[in-house]
Amino acid sequence: QVQLVESGGGLVQAGGSLRLFCAASGRTFSNVAMGWFRQAPGKEREFVSAISWNGGITNYADSVKGRFIISRDNAKNTLYLQMNSLKPEDTANYYCAARTWPGGPGYSEFEYNYWGQGTQVTVSS
Repeated sequence: QVQLVESGGGLVQAGGSLRLFCAASGRTFSNVAMGWFRQAPGKEREFVSAISWNGGITNYADSVKGRFIISRDNAKNTLYLQMNSLKPEDTANYYCAARTWPGGPGYSEFEYNYWGQGTQVTVSS
């Protein structure tokens, strides 16, 4: 059974940092693009960041550029999101996603066909 399991979320003060993890199991994701999305209460899910299969291409939403860093360890089948200088508006449920059909680290949620259950990030002011 294919699974993506996020962890690392929590409560942090504004200006703080968190590191999210996404552990993949059930098949290898080392040859596919993966990404992070987030959804705040009452809002639609939005793109945060994505990375190509080998880490050579990374994309970021303008709202997190310069603060968040996406990376992956294919040997461990794990995706990471380092979040620095967190703001209250970063509060959301963060989802890991993977696409197993051809394509790069896209910005649209419809490009991804595997999803985790999410991990909550809350940033207090």
